[in-house]
Amino acid sequence: MKTIDELLGEGVEGKRVFVRADLNVPLDGTTITDDGRIRAVVPTVKALADAGARVVVASHLGRPKGAPDPAFSLAPAAARLGELLGTEVAFATDTVGESARATVAGLADGGVAVIENLRFNAGETSKDDAEREAFAEQLAALADLYVGDGFGAVHRKHASVYDLPGKLPHAAGYLIATEVGVLKKLTEDVRRPYAVVLGGAKVSDKLGVIDHLLEKADRILVGGGMAYTFLKAQGHEVGISLLQEDQIPAVQEYLKRAKDRGVEFVLPVDVLVSPEFPDLRTKAPANPTAVAADAIPADQEGLDIGPETRKLYASKLADAATVFWNGPMGVFEHPDYAEGTRAVAQALVDSPAFTVVGGGDSAAAVRLLGFDENAFGHISTGGGASLEYLEGKQLPGLVALED
Repeated sequence: MKTIDELLGEGVEGKRVFVRADLNVPLDGTTITDDGRIRAVVPTVKALADAGARVVVASHLGRPKGAPDPAFSLAPAAARLGELLGTEVAFATDTVGESARATVAGLADGGVAVIENLRFNAGETSKDDAEREAFAEQLAALADLYVGDGFGAVHRKHASVYDLPGKLPHAAGYLIATEVGVLKKLTEDVRRPYAVVLGGAKVSDKLGVIDHLLEKADRILVGGGMAYTFLKAQGHEVGISLLQEDQIPAVQEYLKRAKDRGVEFVLPVDVLVSPEFPDLRTKAPANPTAVAADAIPADQEGLDIGPETRKLYASKLADAATVFWNGPMGVFEHPDYAEGTRAVAQALVDSPAFTVVGGGDSAAAVRLLGFDENAFGHISTGGGASLEYLEGKQLPGLVALED
């Protein structure tokens, strides 16, 4: 895989460089609530601009239906990128139309532009190879070189991620190089003990990575909504907690395999419960109750790990040499259910281990709860991409960048 430093060494002055970034940031109206993904691509964009390239930044945002939708415009992300770069960033109001062509044509050496949300064009995400290819051809007309730096999208077989690199000389940006380097430390040359913390809502989203990690990890800690399927698989009452009943046989099989292989599977010993889901807009007090994990009332819902589980999980992470964490321990957006996630984050901060926060809600939680990002070994920009890599899958966006 060619690196951006090699590309810069060959000279990019005056050349149009298409940078596939991941600017898929959360928005409250037009206000960005977490700019982590924008900050992550700044080193690549700045290096290219400083070398005299004409930089064309492209990304998706949200899930529009293949047509323009103002709610998913990249305009706020383009403005924030300009603030971070300390320079004006031009914005094209379409992807490959008149505005995009004119905006790119108007770039001077060292100039930067962002084109509108790639998913406003149905060809970006099409499962039809010909339709995707046609859109990639239109994107290729905007550039001379391609740099892939949108790690959060590399597991998608989309036009700008998979098809476009084959049409232009290409290289990996700094972010992708960093992310891949970190993931290799979690798969190829792992320092032990290796602890994995998995949370989030659905156990079905994590089955593939659990399957693969049973061959790699020394211990796996489970929290979040997915924990209740594990507790149910052990025969416990889980009340009205989130439950994927159809996944119980698979979970039971994984628990058996873990035992056979000597992998320690750690489940909550207590949880915070309530008869109703909290109001995340008003953050009104929820007054949860802590109960043993095997004594959840039939009319209550588990919404976070309890105080004893927080202590247990911290102790299980204290002696680890490598830790990978993906998925919150509870409904961290509400202060009454944030302490489980906070406890895991703090355990990583306190640990001398190489610690990786696996993107998605985990990364958002770290920022929302006020942790210093530099206190972690690495905070990934791609939750789904990280998980698929750890499952051993080939990621289309990385395959496309290989020579």
